[in-house]
Amino acid sequence: MIKHILFPFDFSPQGSQVAPFVAALARRCGARVTLFSVVAPTWEPLPEGMPALAGDTPSEWKLSLKAQLDRALTAEFQGVTVECVADAGDASIRITAFAEGGADLIMMPTRGLGRFRNLLVGSVTAKVLHDAKCPVWTAAHAETQRSPGLPRTILCAVDDTKRTPALLKWAAAFSAEVGGTLKLLHVVGSVSDWLSIASERALQEQVRQEAQGRIESMQRATGIDAPLRVAVGEVVPTVSSEARQEDADLLVIGRGAVSEAFGR
Repeated sequence: MIKHILFPFDFSPQGSQVAPFVAALARRCGARVTLFSVVAPTWEPLPEGMPALAGDTPSEWKLSLKAQLDRALTAEFQGVTVECVADAGDASIRITAFAEGGADLIMMPTRGLGRFRNLLVGSVTAKVLHDAKCPVWTAAHAETQRSPGLPRTILCAVDDTKRTPALLKWAAAFSAEVGGTLKLLHVVGSVSDWLSIASERALQEQVRQEAQGRIESMQRATGIDAPLRVAVGEVVPTVSSEARQEDADLLVIGRGAVSEAFGR
């Protein structure tokens, strides 16, 4: 299933902290890893941890960066087939373009720069999540990244759209490959602000059960046998809360199509 992992690496502390997890997944799946780094445009500041590059031209900078990559993370990736690639340009564009050449999974942490700065300058990870055609793994948004072992509990948050069967199949296949336990979550919105009233609670439960029936029908159609919980609330906080309650090591979420009116 996963035979080629693309690991964009900018020499940041966050990247170094998740490298052991990337290596562990590669070993489990028998996958090769491409360690990929990008020389940013000259008007952009160097990312924290990025070494100074020798030379005066983009070609020389790429050669210098490639030499730095060749020496990076050798202990973490011992026993894993690793190819080091240096490129130049806009990082998110170069990462997604390279991934289209055959990556099965992109793995990259967020940088923990804070919500306000990300609104101003954007996030390379956010852009890759939006544009990449293959699955993208990213870590929790924090200055310090955990590097856990392989995921044991995998929570897949699903909706009831036509893309859900493909997501169910991917999550089930990935869970089987890494030896994790798959659980499913679907969230329906509250239908009333007056759930203390019996009739309103009954209506909410009817909506919840109807949604559960639709997801269970998709499970039967795809042959995915995994426990399903249908919760009520706002999607983002409810998914986050359920992931904490389940002590999930990995949260799998589908993405929409870029061609839709408002993107993914």
